[in-house]
Amino acid sequence: MTITFLMSAIAIGTVLLFGCVGETITEKVGHLNLGIPGIMCTGTVGGCLFISLYLNSLEKVESASWIMLILSSLFGAFLFACLTGGIYAVMTITLRCNQNITGLAITTFGNGLTQFLMHSYVDRSNFSIAGKIIAKSLPFAENSNGIVKVLFGHGFYVYFAIAIALLTNFIFNRTRVGLNLRAIGESTATADAMGVNITRYKYIAILVGSGIAGFGGVFYIMDYVKGSWENAATIEAFGWLSIALVIFSIWKPSVSIIASYLFGALYIAAFVFGNISFSGREVLKMLPYVITIIVLIATSMMNKREHQPPASLGLNYFREER
Repeated sequence: MTITFLMSAIAIGTVLLFGCVGETITEKVGHLNLGIPGIMCTGTVGGCLFISLYLNSLEKVESASWIMLILSSLFGAFLFACLTGGIYAVMTITLRCNQNITGLAITTFGNGLTQFLMHSYVDRSNFSIAGKIIAKSLPFAENSNGIVKVLFGHGFYVYFAIAIALLTNFIFNRTRVGLNLRAIGESTATADAMGVNITRYKYIAILVGSGIAGFGGVFYIMDYVKGSWENAATIEAFGWLSIALVIFSIWKPSVSIIASYLFGALYIAAFVFGNISFSGREVLKMLPYVITIIVLIATSMMNKREHQPPASLGLNYFREER
């Protein structure tokens, strides 16, 4: 049971990791995107739609290529999530709409659009087969047990999420692009005075962050639940957890890896330990949010700049007021 619990925690943590890294990139340029839950939903339908189109082009679904399933799901998820994130970007960067209200509207829109498209245009009849292929673990780990199975018994998406988090952390801390991103988030006017193209950086960060978040939804459907759509409403809940996770990981992608797995473990604990009472189960479900509040209070009391959110977070930039 311990092995199953740990593997499930890593899988759920991967959904959260995609959303957390995507939101972190967005927040680094000063934009609080509460539309991440909706963006994860549209990423899901995009990945599922392209998988459906690929499967329908085959004579035998069983002959589907693992590589083509992965590529089609990645492309579809990134495309649809980017398009949804693009709406948020236009409204908050170009039109300078309120970021919080825009994000909430995007979440509502994304969730509704996903339900409509999935039930009207996506053929889900062969998703169970596709899900098993996508979730295939590394060959040497298929029949293994213990720690080997926990570390290597996952599909491509788990390791892809870790790679993205580490790459993002490297870009933030070791490249000029990352320096400019952080400068925009801390003081947009100063970055603008230094010659940084504010609009370009903001658009790219929001679009890339949205695309990465979109991977989380398609991973949950096609890998974790092996193509089932019955628990699709959970994706939006993962989006809200991902936003909370950004605070818990103090805006550091490297920290978000372990933090995501911890949140994943807390999330599924309520379902794994079936011998606890209903009230105990509900308390376990609340723990990720309670821990986030504690971390937020602790970092505020410590008053260290590196543990604080970007200074311009949530504030639209008006060059004329510089």
